[in-house]
Amino acid sequence: MRRLAVLTTALALLAAVPASDGAGRAKWDTKVTSLIPRPGFPAHAYAAPNGRVYEGTYDNPSGDTSASWVFEFDPGPEQAPMGTLVRSWTITGQDLSQAHGVQVATSDARGRLVLLDKSPPRVLLLDTKTGRQRTYATFPAGAVPNYAAWGPDGSLYVTDYLQPYVWRVPPLGGKPVQWLTDPYLMGGQFGATGIQLLPDRKTLMIGMQSEGGPGVGDPTTGRLLKVTIGPDGKPGKLSQFWESQPFDGPDGFAIAKSGNVYVAILVANQIAVIGPDGKEKERFPSTPATGANGSAVPFDNPSSVQFLGDRVFVANQSYFQGSATTQAVLDVEVGEPGLRRLIPRNAGGKPRRRKRH
Repeated sequence: MRRLAVLTTALALLAAVPASDGAGRAKWDTKVTSLIPRPGFPAHAYAAPNGRVYEGTYDNPSGDTSASWVFEFDPGPEQAPMGTLVRSWTITGQDLSQAHGVQVATSDARGRLVLLDKSPPRVLLLDTKTGRQRTYATFPAGAVPNYAAWGPDGSLYVTDYLQPYVWRVPPLGGKPVQWLTDPYLMGGQFGATGIQLLPDRKTLMIGMQSEGGPGVGDPTTGRLLKVTIGPDGKPGKLSQFWESQPFDGPDGFAIAKSGNVYVAILVANQIAVIGPDGKEKERFPSTPATGANGSAVPFDNPSSVQFLGDRVFVANQSYFQGSATTQAVLDVEVGEPGLRRLIPRNAGGKPRRRKRH
């Protein structure tokens, strides 16, 4: 309860900061949805189909022994000065003696949140109605599940931040398999990040924060890659879609209906827009490193982008500074709608039978 009291006080202070008029917001208009209380380090702000935004607390690089939390926010309409904290849940079963944290990756067909836990490495399903948490899949030791996307058959594809794999959790859950391994997926300590299924429902886009594999080029740059899911379920050949500037550290991304890709540039404190042709179109803000976005909270290691209507929600991780005053979820107007992410009818388990009337 103390965490929530601290958060409430912080929200009240932010609410006193004048916000832009949401009606007819200009492109790149940025406002604060919420600060994230301890243990902090938000990494992925998930905008769910129900219109709520969910944020988990991730790994503190300085270490801590606090269990991870998941927060639910009502972002409110475009003209709202900021969001409202609705509920929160404490994650159970973590090994708090190790580096730990959760990301809210997506949701399943029943509306349960799909959480990727770091210690132990696993997929959890969180029922927001009952608070029940159950294990959907468990990864081998050493895996660091990072982002996830549903495939059309109900498989869950999961990137690994430290190992050169994309994991596949079979429909209905169970033992993950190493679905894809490739030198392009070798990033050392800064590996695979976001993953999203494209509109053809057979191609996955995968983010890389850096490259460490042999023969793949500049190790200081990150990339967006593409791979197809074959008719037999096996992966096709990886291809490069975009390469970042040196020392950008690109992290999570989201795709617009237009095909534009919005990428969180963690080190340079920017959002990059990549066109459907794989060429970079623009960045916000235009000056790197400062993170000045016009809101009360500048970009401070933005680590993900998620669409809700014509705006995106950005998780401000503050990985290097660990600043409680900038660890936040930000609401950024981009002026175009996002691509709807697939959630198959059997995502997370057998589909519920429809009641007969």
